[in-house]
Amino acid sequence: MAQDYSNWDESNVRVRANKKGSRPRTKDRPAYEEAVIGRIVTVDRGRYTAIVDENEPTERTLIAARARELRRNPVVAGDFVALVGDITGKPDTLARLVRIEERRTLLRRSADDTDPIERAVVANADQLVIVVAAANPEPRTGFIDRALVAAYDAGIAPLLLITKTDIKDPAELLANYEHLDMTVIISRTAADGASGIDARSDDGDSAVLAGGAVEQLHGYLNGKVSVLVGHSGVGKSTMVNALTGSQRATGGVNAVTGRGRHTSSSALALRIEDGKPGSWIIDTPGIRSFGLAHVNPDRILQAFPDLQPGTDDCERGCKHDTAAVNCGLDPYVADGHAGPSGPARLASLRRLFGTSDRTEGRAAEKELGIID
Repeated sequence: MAQDYSNWDESNVRVRANKKGSRPRTKDRPAYEEAVIGRIVTVDRGRYTAIVDENEPTERTLIAARARELRRNPVVAGDFVALVGDITGKPDTLARLVRIEERRTLLRRSADDTDPIERAVVANADQLVIVVAAANPEPRTGFIDRALVAAYDAGIAPLLLITKTDIKDPAELLANYEHLDMTVIISRTAADGASGIDARSDDGDSAVLAGGAVEQLHGYLNGKVSVLVGHSGVGKSTMVNALTGSQRATGGVNAVTGRGRHTSSSALALRIEDGKPGSWIIDTPGIRSFGLAHVNPDRILQAFPDLQPGTDDCERGCKHDTAAVNCGLDPYVADGHAGPSGPARLASLRRLFGTSDRTEGRAAEKELGIID
């Protein structure tokens, strides 16, 4: 016999609960108005260390995990982030990182010139300190030029720090950059018996730096967020130890390969000793390459202001590479407008531009020993 449903209403109907929840999905995310803002000082295997209430009596360090909705967004040292959950900073507690605040600057690089994926290095830095040694390991202008391009692309002021100048005179290296409006600081190891600054590392080694360079660099870094980049073995961590009073591990140079040994495994932000509030150094792991696949070729010229005027006489659409016809840079350099280092600078620029296949440019740099 058929059931009569004519007198039924909604109260007679049972609705089975949705196993995935009865709340409708929405793209709107919570505002997290109660969140506190912290500065990321290091990242380690999915855990983010942040300083909150910076320079206040309630300042504390939190360990946080990233919220699921941010899993595709890189969080790097220098980022300001919103934190919720357990924000007491007590041992064995974990906060939740729910938002990345707007960045003033973002230093980026790619693995090489053919890798389309850009990698965030440091956020909200004011200046990039490019650290090279005058010798042991030998300085490479290709690395300096690439770092300069990355700095100008990010809107970060560059500063060149040359270490180990007691081993070799850096005059030849400096000639390549004499036309650039860039601060250069010369550092050397103090002579035996001379006074200096002891930069002892946590592996027991000790290096005594001449005090003048440390004091000079302190003046430029005071009140700013600075990121240090350079190959391993050039003395980055030694200088960081001198400026912050920390004990970052320092390493030497392999006698066979001439390359530095990696001593820093992750980027770490450290306060400058006796610095103004907001004075931070971000030490980065030894970087062997600085790919520029993410940089528009038109912006590469910004790192070569000594050559830029020569492009005024270029034909429309000139790419300024080695295959260019009637490129204005050639007569400009030949006439000496870029100084004695003009030919070398033009060669470096063209290596960065490469050809339509940027892999060839990278292969040429490897052959010349400019990059690893």
